Amino acid sequence: MVTVRHPESMRAWSGARRAEGKRVGFVPTMGYLHEGHTSLVRIAKEMGCEAVAASIFVNPTQFGPGEDYEKYPRNEERDLAMLSAAGVGAVFLPGAKEMYPEGHQTHVEVTGVSQGLCGAIRPGHFRGVATVVAKLLLIARPHVAVFGEKDYQQLAVIRAMVRDLGLDVEIAGAPIVREPDGLAMSSRNKYLEGEDRRAALCLYNGLCAARDLYETGVRVPEKLVNVARAKILSEPRAKLEYVEARDPETLSPSLSASGRMTILVAARVGPARLIDNITLEGKAA
Repeated sequence: MVTVRHPESMRAWSGARRAEGKRVGFVPTMGYLHEGHTSLVRIAKEMGCEAVAASIFVNPTQFGPGEDYEKYPRNEERDLAMLSAAGVGAVFLPGAKEMYPEGHQTHVEVTGVSQGLCGAIRPGHFRGVATVVAKLLLIARPHVAVFGEKDYQQLAVIRAMVRDLGLDVEIAGAPIVREPDGLAMSSRNKYLEGEDRRAALCLYNGLCAARDLYETGVRVPEKLVNVARAKILSEPRAKLEYVEARDPETLSPSLSASGRMTILVAARVGPARLIDNITLEGKAA
């Protein structure tokens, strides 16, 4: 596994793999990796990518004032060991000056799917996400880029950006990887200690309550959202930000008659801001 810190070196590595006729996969990350990240590498390989690259970059432009950019967990040595064990061929480790050189003044903004949900809570967040992902895709030039479905709205924003800009890359979504007790894996889980770790399960428990009600044949979004909200609000250590039902494809609040929907939740537990979601689909009982 090679490590590169300059865009030109990353382009050269990808270009060489393409010249060899290999399908290139790419997994962008902000580091402090867990099994969810390594599952993205595995999925890229399962999609026929003989060469897989990853990036580690804590992107300052997607953090707002007072957010945890400075405190965001970092452990480069551990991350590189995990990526090497997962079979990654190259890791791109740029600094802020490589991604945003002096005089940088171009940004990418996706409207529509970026509105509401986390877009309402974190103004400017998805502008930073779209900008850095566009730059990373243009640098790494992969055939396939894999993103986790835990960040469901982020995935929708990236897919819209790639479609609208006509970028020549396939965007693949990867299922949420959970701890044995159901907590969605996240780098920010490091912030959870003691009772906060136990309390964090309220997000998953709320989603399970909505799923259980859905499986009885209930298809009214308000009822499903309400049961999830009640479960989360029953945990005093959690500060709920939102629970919403959206169309799985468009993230529109208007749902199709099929009853298929994604329930998305966000809450703060102690110092951690956590998000989770579940897509409900199937025949009514």
